[in-house]
Amino acid sequence: MAQTSQRSAQEKPVVIGLYGVSGSGKTTLLNQLKRTLNDEHFLFYEGSQVIDEVTPGGLAQFKGWSRERQVTSRKAAIDSVRTACIQSKKAAIVSGHFSFFEEDDEKVGSPVITKDDLDTYTHILYLNVPAEVLFERRVGDSTRDRPFISTEDLHKWQEMEISQLRPLCLENGILFMCVALGPDLQSRVTNLLHEFRLNSNDRFNLERAKACLDIIIGDKPPLMMLVLDADKTLTEHDTGILFWENFVPSKVKGASLKDIFGSKLGYSYAAFCQAALLYEESGDDPEFDRICSEVAAGVSMYPEFVCLLHRVAEQEHVRAVVVTCGIKRVWEKVLEKERLSGIVKIIGSGRIADGPVITGCVKGELVRYLQNKYHMKVWEFGDSQLDMEMLKRADRGIVVVGPEATRSKSMDAALVEAIECSGIRLKQVVLPPTTPMRLDSKRLPLLDITGADFMDFVPFPSPPSIQLIHATEKNAAKLLMTQMRNANVAGPHLCRAHMSVGKYLATEFLSDVIGVEEYSIPHVLGHQTSGHQLYHESQTLIVAVMRAGEPMARGVWESFPKASFLHLKSPEDVKPHHV
Repeated sequence: MAQTSQRSAQEKPVVIGLYGVSGSGKTTLLNQLKRTLNDEHFLFYEGSQVIDEVTPGGLAQFKGWSRERQVTSRKAAIDSVRTACIQSKKAAIVSGHFSFFEEDDEKVGSPVITKDDLDTYTHILYLNVPAEVLFERRVGDSTRDRPFISTEDLHKWQEMEISQLRPLCLENGILFMCVALGPDLQSRVTNLLHEFRLNSNDRFNLERAKACLDIIIGDKPPLMMLVLDADKTLTEHDTGILFWENFVPSKVKGASLKDIFGSKLGYSYAAFCQAALLYEESGDDPEFDRICSEVAAGVSMYPEFVCLLHRVAEQEHVRAVVVTCGIKRVWEKVLEKERLSGIVKIIGSGRIADGPVITGCVKGELVRYLQNKYHMKVWEFGDSQLDMEMLKRADRGIVVVGPEATRSKSMDAALVEAIECSGIRLKQVVLPPTTPMRLDSKRLPLLDITGADFMDFVPFPSPPSIQLIHATEKNAAKLLMTQMRNANVAGPHLCRAHMSVGKYLATEFLSDVIGVEEYSIPHVLGHQTSGHQLYHESQTLIVAVMRAGEPMARGVWESFPKASFLHLKSPEDVKPHHV
């Protein structure tokens, strides 16, 4: 509890900048938001008024100062906003200026945004108003004395601000979005502000993702879940690249997914939030849906996965869910095209309305959630480093290897680290089947998801039933049972006889029923070699039914020393945290 409180205290307050050139409607929008938003959650500031309040002599005195001296008041202004947010535990909306038009020189001056502004803002919304509309507003504004600026110069001014602000925000970890003019401007901005306030940290986002998974599972959880990535896993295509390169190449200037993920944000939660805002800029909802339809029309799933997922539909105790960092709406349409929309549900990213932001970390946590809450076996299919958390945590992980030209270039190194350093056991499926494999078949064994052996690797379970396996007629069993029945064998010797039976049953039968897996061991000659252990031995629980069953259970435990050991009197004593 103390750690949670400490973390909350250290979190950066949400401060949202409302920017745009003079005449874009910042003040008007800010006043509208004051009337419609709940002041229980938001503070509202007009930047010039805050400067007026913190400057000795007010705004008039401030305007007569040198640019260097003005920075002092600008710093005091934004610091006062940040302090108010921390004290009130509210988010702030601040209208501000990136630059001003200098009348004497008839040109735009250098940026006035300060380092303190960039350290404080968490988001900046830029009102992207057409230059023609800006010109008409400024000419018709009788409340202010605005200098004459031509439509062409207004356009250049706006382009300059956007082209400089966007990379500046990316460099400083500020989420940036251009907001287009429209009749629903206020409602769109209102929705964004609520989203910024609520989803400012990854913990809330993760809970949203878990809630989506709960809805998908419903009240009848399956015994096993296939969790699949989408782009470059179910198909060789990357729908995000197709979306931007082929369909909206000029909609958002100076920005791309490559810019975002190639920045210092990397593949962080903030980076994926910025990507979601980029999709928000691509057009209104009908336009976005149209583009998604065009992208989906050009995407074909691997036929092997289509067959597998249709087979899942026939199973009562197995289900499949796609968890993707890509565009959820595109993949809904792709699955619909393959007649899989009613079979496979999707948790994915895209625009804000699409739900939680999916990151590599969220993917891994969702696998853990399925295992811990629903006690499911999870088989995961993924292709890139963003899937490594899922692949590591899944009961069985399968790396999908596509054509060399399109596959992830950094995945080999991640796989080597996971396999050789962390001891993770994975398999690979190459699609199309003629595709060169990753690494080699020893470190990453091949798997054919259409072959008969796939049934051994990913079993489709039947409803739970009791299976009796016994060694009654085996000579080894007769020898072991003699010691247990002999009245002359008692005390510690009888306990050892029961332990021997446990060891025999474990090595003879359980190794076949559960299976074994390779792991690295030191050879007597000094090098490393391969040994075998019970499959997922460290995740196995051995239960000793007291008191007679304890020695035999210890014999099983001696064969599988990495397993957990539990004493109990009845089945009800096994609690969820034990498994």
